[in-house]
Amino acid sequence: MFKDSVKKLLEDGLNQRKDLFLIDFEVLGDNTIKIVIDGDNGVLVEDCMFVSRAIEHNLDREEQDFSLEVLSAGATSPLVNKRQYKKNIGRTLSVKTVNNENIEGKLTEVTDEKIILEWKTREPKPVGKGKVTVKKQAELSYDSISKAQVVIKF
Repeated sequence: MFKDSVKKLLEDGLNQRKDLFLIDFEVLGDNTIKIVIDGDNGVLVEDCMFVSRAIEHNLDREEQDFSLEVLSAGATSPLVNKRQYKKNIGRTLSVKTVNNENIEGKLTEVTDEKIILEWKTREPKPVGKGKVTVKKQAELSYDSISKAQVVIKF
């Protein structure tokens, strides 16, 4: 089957480049191949070209007519792979939990099981009038995250 052939070529290509990983892959009915990749150190145009060539140069256009798009995950794309969290340590994330809680904070730690976000908030002083800045922290398991994306600030 065409999709299986493409998937095998894609896997072989990514095995040659351990810094790159797959975010999304689909073959549409008209044999349009769409691939979204990301990398531990980001993705350059050359990386997209590498993946494209790994597939295109091993398929016969005489046998199968197809079009191929290889894209990098955009800066505002949701994070879907644990490896994407590691490369975004130190950046601000907006996270929606499975309980519909919204948390925005700086990603400070990533493990195989969870992420840790930190942020500062103003709260009333325990004694007296006024407010005090308090540092907050949330530990979120990957299972508890329904959506997470990097917040771009200018």
